[in-house]
Amino acid sequence: MRVLGIDPGSETLGWGVVEGSGPKYGCTAFGTVRSSPKLSFAKRLVKIYAGVSEVIDRHSPDVLSIEEAFYATNVSVAMKLGQVRGVVLLLAEQRGIEIAEYAPRLIKQTVVGYGNAEKHQVGEMVRILLSLAVVPAPHDAADALAIAICHFHHAGMKERIARSSSR
Repeated sequence: MRVLGIDPGSETLGWGVVEGSGPKYGCTAFGTVRSSPKLSFAKRLVKIYAGVSEVIDRHSPDVLSIEEAFYATNVSVAMKLGQVRGVVLLLAEQRGIEIAEYAPRLIKQTVVGYGNAEKHQVGEMVRILLSLAVVPAPHDAADALAIAICHFHHAGMKERIARSSSR
């Protein structure tokens, strides 16, 4: 299974591809799609669409794992992140890619063991879990890899539950 993790952002969107089966997985690639805040928001969305589309074309993921919308004190920021998520979800749906959504707290709990973990803790655990020499940078890419790792852990659990239920 190849999972594309997405950490949505309107200026910097992180992405990471993790591949494997069951509890064994490894990092295939990671990076960011950057958009200038000087561009209109609509143009940033087009750039995000094109960038994520290119990643999908290059890596052919089976699953898109994305961070769920979360509560933000700034309504404008929450709205923009929702629109970025919408663009990415639309793209995955158009390509027939399975979509999995995870709450930020669950991602941290799964990867670090603590739902309020800080960025550097997430990055370090991603480095350890993927046997990387250094923490992936920028943190947006490390977060995207964490989202993909989260899917491996939870998808595996869903499969085991389904198998035991069918017995």
